[in-house]
Amino acid sequence: MLEIARPSTTDILETLVSFDTTSRNSNLELIDWIARYLDRHGVSHRRTHDQSGAKANLHAIIGPQLGGGLALSGHVDTVPVDGQSWSSDPFKLRAHDGRLYARGAADMKGFVASCLAAVPDLVAAPLLRPVHLFISFDEEVDCGGARVLVRDLEENGLKPDLCIVGEPSSMKPIIAHKGRLSVRVTVRGRAGHSSQPALGVNAVHAAGEAIGWIAAESRRLAREGRQEAGFEPPHSTIHAGLLAGGAILNIIPECCVFEMEWRTIPGDDAEVELRRLRDHVEDRIERWMHAVDPSTGFAFEILDELLPLSIESNDPLVDLVKQASGANEHGKVSYGTEAGLYQHAGITSVVCGPGDIAQAHQADEWIAADQLDACDAFIRRIAASMTRRA
Repeated sequence: MLEIARPSTTDILETLVSFDTTSRNSNLELIDWIARYLDRHGVSHRRTHDQSGAKANLHAIIGPQLGGGLALSGHVDTVPVDGQSWSSDPFKLRAHDGRLYARGAADMKGFVASCLAAVPDLVAAPLLRPVHLFISFDEEVDCGGARVLVRDLEENGLKPDLCIVGEPSSMKPIIAHKGRLSVRVTVRGRAGHSSQPALGVNAVHAAGEAIGWIAAESRRLAREGRQEAGFEPPHSTIHAGLLAGGAILNIIPECCVFEMEWRTIPGDDAEVELRRLRDHVEDRIERWMHAVDPSTGFAFEILDELLPLSIESNDPLVDLVKQASGANEHGKVSYGTEAGLYQHAGITSVVCGPGDIAQAHQADEWIAADQLDACDAFIRRIAASMTRRA
């Protein structure tokens, strides 16, 4: 019998990073490559797509072909390299001093490469419960791929019980992360000559008043907000990050747009906070705007909502991940992941993966080779747990 070649994790990573799967691009060529790799090992898989059909998730099941068991989850979209000063081609893996450099090496094609390198061993293992592989799109945008994947899991009865999302955590289990609600606020004013301000409604001034409330709310959350140890900072946060308005200086601005976000610790509700902002705008800002022109006002558009993750530190999945990784402690992070979506869909989830988030999203992104070695061993220990009765 002809033996199928078994590429190393580094070999697979070299291939994965060669595909420019920046979130604005299609990922179908990469998904096709993974599908062919799985076909060679006799692994069944299914795809789900975005509305355009240009992007796809891939869901593979190794072992019993049913729901339950454990999923290993990773996204393959990346942030752009535009405007960054790289020392080498960001889409060609470069090894130097124990580090592997490329866009996506840390976030998070390294974890995906480890999962794929483990496939032959997973296929050979006497699995009593399935091991699922989730490969998703658009995590860096709005986690749209994970949302599509969750719907497919529920519709087809293929939902696993457990999930490990391999975002870079230096192989330490992450048991909680903050939620995120991002909003675009459009302010409609009334144009006029700047010499006659009472005849117009200044949209920039109105937006500025709202942003002033946001700034005060940021200070209030830091001073009086609910605190949860382990997060940095240990409270929910709010900020406005983008602002545009006006045409020329001698025209009262008719329109102003700003974008803002909340990052909430588990237990805080960003939608409740959004209602507080809406109430303030209605009571304190739109009142004077409408006195001049009732057609003026604010419009709020939710751009993205990412649910928080929170799992008890003594949950059996956390214990399993600690045993498999050799970690003695767990952590919490302020950034979001797909794990919150999976948990809210009824899949007990934790984050644990190779590399450090500090190396992600920047020029010369890298992952330490020994982190991939540790992840390889981790996945095989996790797989071994699937050969035993629950």
